[in-house]
Amino acid sequence: MAENSIEIRNLYKKYKNSDEFSVNDISLDIGSNEIYGILGPNGAGKTTLISMLSGLIQPTSGHFTIHGWSPQKNNSTIKQIIGIVPQEYALYPTLTAKENLMFFGSLYGLKHKTLHNSIDTALERMGLSKFADKKIEQFSGGMKRRCNLIAATLHQPKVLFLDEPTVGVDVQSKKVIIDYLQELNHAGTCIIYTSHHLSEAEEFCTKIAIIDGGKIHAVGTPADLINRVPHAENLEDVFISLTGKELRDVV
Repeated sequence: MAENSIEIRNLYKKYKNSDEFSVNDISLDIGSNEIYGILGPNGAGKTTLISMLSGLIQPTSGHFTIHGWSPQKNNSTIKQIIGIVPQEYALYPTLTAKENLMFFGSLYGLKHKTLHNSIDTALERMGLSKFADKKIEQFSGGMKRRCNLIAATLHQPKVLFLDEPTVGVDVQSKKVIIDYLQELNHAGTCIIYTSHHLSEAEEFCTKIAIIDGGKIHAVGTPADLINRVPHAENLEDVFISLTGKELRDVV
């Protein structure tokens, strides 16, 4: 296995009709065993960065590799080894949980018996077994989040991209999601994660990059970052110190 899951070099992204770069000369190495937090205020470039790495949008310039593969040459290979959990639910509301998972699992080429076993195990692990034949539109927010996560991980990806995976969920769902992700990481999945929950990130992430204005402002373990900033007691203090107190409302 490559020492780094992801290597990013001089990555830029400027959207059409925009004067500013959303991602501005970012270079990062992300180890294969990391739970790596990409943190920043609204509009900092977090989702843009994850969208490029997961193949949803193209960079303006620069390059990156995932497990040594280049998206220009090996895009189909990369798609088979990554999982994506977007901020919005990526499930069909009129299908049942099991129907959704059968569909997404089959996209990754999982065979019938293996797929059934994987789905049953994951539904049990996420507390959703008794709702397997209920339509997604009947699910609460936390149940949808858990089902969304299963859909993205049935093929046991080497790299998992998570954009705000616990937003809008209750405490119990949040704990189940975080525990499940830690189990995946221990089994060999590198996790790339964005969130506004700084206390969650402080406990969950092995390493963190704080970005603002499309640029990296600091990289390190949560403890390293807290130690670097005078009088900082937690990651929130570090975050405010680096990104300021100005409101970042965007429309």
